[in-house]
This record gives sequence, C-alpha cells and structure tokens, in this order.
Amino acid sequence: MPNKHYLVLFFLGAFLSLCPAQLSLAQNNSFTVVIDPGHGGKDPGAVGATSREKDIVLSVGLKLGALIEKHHPDVKVLYTRDRDHFVELNKRAEIANKAHADLFVSLHCNALDRRRTSPQGVETFVLGLHRSKDNLDVAKAENAVIMYEEDYSVTYEGFNPNEPESYIIFEFMTNAFLSQSVYLATIVQNQLVTGAKRVNRNVRQAGFLVLREVAMPSILVELGYISNPQEEKYLKSSSGQHSLANAIYNGFREYKREHDKKSYVFNSETSTRTISSQSVGPSDEKEFRIQFLTSSRKYEKGSKAFKGLEPVEHYLDGGLYKYTYGSTTSQTEINRMLREVRRKFRDAFVIELVNGERVK
Repeated sequence: MPNKHYLVLFFLGAFLSLCPAQLSLAQNNSFTVVIDPGHGGKDPGAVGATSREKDIVLSVGLKLGALIEKHHPDVKVLYTRDRDHFVELNKRAEIANKAHADLFVSLHCNALDRRRTSPQGVETFVLGLHRSKDNLDVAKAENAVIMYEEDYSVTYEGFNPNEPESYIIFEFMTNAFLSQSVYLATIVQNQLVTGAKRVNRNVRQAGFLVLREVAMPSILVELGYISNPQEEKYLKSSSGQHSLANAIYNGFREYKREHDKKSYVFNSETSTRTISSQSVGPSDEKEFRIQFLTSSRKYEKGSKAFKGLEPVEHYLDGGLYKYTYGSTTSQTEINRMLREVRRKFRDAFVIELVNGERVK
C-alpha cells in the first residue's frame, strides 16, 4: 500500500480514537485464506481399503472453511476446489496468488505401499529441502498429481516428480515466507497432536510444487495414513473429520491473532486499545515486551536460538513456548527495542501484559 494511504489511515485512527468501534473497524481489514483440498476428479489421490484421499480432504477442508467463516467475519475463505473435480497444481497456486491471499493451507492424506506395514500420525510440511528419504517420498507422491495434466513437462519446466534430480532446485530456493510458514505449521501440528490426539510425526520440510508456486505463507498437512486400517476408519468418520478440522482451525485462530497484533494499523494507539473483556484500573500496571520466537521446545537460558538476546523470558500458551525480550512501560522505548530485535527476528512484535498476564 502506498505511503499516502498509511497517512490517511493514521489520521483516520486519530479521529476514531474516541470511538468505541475503533477495534472492530481495524479488524474489518481483509484477510484471505485459501484452503486447498488435494487431488479431486480423475485423481483420487491415495486409496485406502474403503476410502479415497480426495473425498476425505474435501470434507475436512469444507469443515475448516465453515469454522473460519463462522468465527472470523473479517476473513475471506477461498477454496481451490469445493467439489469433486480436478484442479492442476499451478491453477491452485494461481487462485491463491490472484486473490493476494494471506495464507495457503493444503490438505492431504498419506499412504504406504500395501505390502508394507503402515504407520499412523499427522505431519505438517513447509516448503524446503527434504532432509530424509521419507520426506522425499511424501513429496514425490503428492507431486505425482501433475502426471494427470497435459503437457506437464512444459508447464513445470521439465520437472519430473519421480526423478530425485528434479528436486535439486529446492536446495537453491529461498522462501520469503518460511518463518511465518514454520510458525503456522508448528501451531497447527501442535493442535493436531494435543487437540485431535493424533500421533506426532512432526513438522518437516520437503519440495512440494504447490507450495513452491504460492506467494504467501503456506503449509501442507498430511492428515493421517489412509493405508493404516485403524487410521483410515478415523479419517473417513464424521467425528474424525470434525476433530481434524477443529484442530487446524485452532492453529489458524492462533496465527490470525498474532497476525492482527503485528499488523494492527493503529500502533500509536496501542496503549488505549480495548482489552478484551478486561478493564485496566488505576492500580493495574501495563507492561510491553517483544515476542520474537514461538516453539514447541523449551530452550535453556543462553540458547543459540535466541541469537544473543538476553535476558529472555517465556510463557506457555496453547502448549507452545513463546519467548519474549525486554520489558518496559514506555511505548517509545518498546518501539525502539522492536526495531533492534527485528534485525535478528523479522517477525518480532509487541505484546502487552497487565499485572503479568498477557492481554489477548
């Protein structure tokens, strides 16, 4: 957005500072999420004993979208497909890019050859270089969808999903949205494990064509192994699909909350914002800190993960460790600190605490 638009928003914010609708107006800014149920139509995806990947992921995707629309009227939900038809990988990315989407969530089911004993569990992928054969195998299976497309070797510039050499390109790619993607993947994976009670197969990196093409934070969720009889029963059940959709939604909700904190246009009015259902009395002390890192791991004091920041504190939220630096009651001071921290952690942002408790 041009700088002149920021000036307009700034003065509008000053005018609305006396208006009780200030927060709701800010939250009406558009946020778009694209839900991508994999496969479809002539491409069934992985096939279990009694179910197909394309049907399971479409059902979970629609349930996820309905939850977002119900609880977030400021969010626009788009689908790469909302029925059983085939959509090329590059078209899926095109839908998201044309909409200038803020998030891209691709849904899939895993599978192993029936001659092998199938594991169970969920894993959430971000774009990157696969560090293990298992990650490569998953990427190859999902990328093989392009072979249903005409002239795929031309469309994808000679990419062959079955040739390991084709994946060398991912070693040289830098994803501008990797940190946000990893953050979203971490909280979604955590919710799938703690909320939906699925077996944890961790957050991973691999070379997925559909993630390579989108210009926004993006993740690919493998909801479970359709080749495992017990897990297939769960995946095709209504209760299982609702549980999976709800877990991914809870991860989205956390991501959106942090996004709103960072992109809130009335930064200069932070100290006068509405504070959920709480009110700040004369004796309540407001504190500002810089939140710079979120992880499922608990890091020890002086960890290399902090990149030299000290002292660092943390708090637990939704099963995740959230690390903060600095503490001040001055808006000016915290903004100065934020500029310093963002040299090391680009996505760092300011959080507020009242009497030691974070303001939601």
